[in-house]
Amino acid sequence: MASSSCGLVVFQPLKRRHCVECRSGPLPLLVLERGEPRCLDCADLGHLMYLPRGDTALTRRAREASGLSAVVVRFHRRRARYERQGVLVEEAALAHAEERCLADAEARARRRERDAVRRAAQDVRFTAAFAGEIRRLFPRCPAERVLAIAAHASVRGSGRVGRSAAGRALSKAAVTAAVIAAVRHTDTPYDRLLMSGVPRGEARRRIAPLVETTLRGWRDAPVHPDD
Repeated sequence: MASSSCGLVVFQPLKRRHCVECRSGPLPLLVLERGEPRCLDCADLGHLMYLPRGDTALTRRAREASGLSAVVVRFHRRRARYERQGVLVEEAALAHAEERCLADAEARARRRERDAVRRAAQDVRFTAAFAGEIRRLFPRCPAERVLAIAAHASVRGSGRVGRSAAGRALSKAAVTAAVIAAVRHTDTPYDRLLMSGVPRGEARRRIAPLVETTLRGWRDAPVHPDD
């Protein structure tokens, strides 16, 4: 029976082969004994279950739990070498490995849920802090705009300025950049200019006075009745 440093070896033949012992075939899997093909039943491996490659943890655990196992290989003509396709393991060992992997998957899912809750809480706190800095720098900015700008700029994984290193540090430059971007897209014809084919630099130059007027109005300290 063919063997290697990995243990017993079973082949997926590229050509139609028949068992020299029981004459069954063509064989999807075969064992070579003294160069002659035998089916798994004649090689005393017929009780094993085939597990295709792909799940490393499942394969490792199934082989560890299986008293008898074999590596399944197939010859790759272009690469001129045998390549692993999967393993043969005992059915009970495969079932045991599947149960362990399922338990791991459930544990990972629970951990992902906990991480998601923690990240959501962190995001809420960060968005609130970002909004607070907007209010400090632009005290006349309408409350609904403050919240909208902070929420938009601080979306996790968005690549927006709020998620940059400067944004996470709540630097004045980053917070101001987020406000300017919001004003540019919401309070000016900037987007329409881009859609009409105006180059980005020229479009920004044209709307710069509108942006500055809005920012100046938002920067002015609010007037209180008691002043």
